[in-house]
Amino acid sequence: MANPIDLYVGKRLRQRRRLLGYTQQRLAEEVNIRFQQIQKYESGANRISASRLWSLAKALDVPVAYFFEGLNGDHDQAETRPAGPNGSAGGKAPADVFSNKETIDLVRAFYNLGEEPRRRLLDLAKAMSGE
Repeated sequence: MANPIDLYVGKRLRQRRRLLGYTQQRLAEEVNIRFQQIQKYESGANRISASRLWSLAKALDVPVAYFFEGLNGDHDQAETRPAGPNGSAGGKAPADVFSNKETIDLVRAFYNLGEEPRRRLLDLAKAMSGE
């Protein structure tokens, strides 16, 4: 069974790759490995070495620490901050919000808008959420 931290790091790898719109093949080519290895990293089946993590972070334009953000201090369990009632995180987005493909699609579409439509859409979303 995979280590919970390896699973968490693989999940963060998948989230960032999807956010950038990269395929597993494209990311693999960026770091000179086969796409099957990316699949194994993302599933937690294989551990990512320090040098490979460095290469992946560079290819995905994030600091190495990105892959560990959201972990609590317990090294035996890769748990993120606890959710509040109704699955919320106390008025904040859940820690795994970017694991949802629709969220990533929404973020991409949001940044494809001009500045004024983005501001108006954000105002609408805040109004609808009761902020």
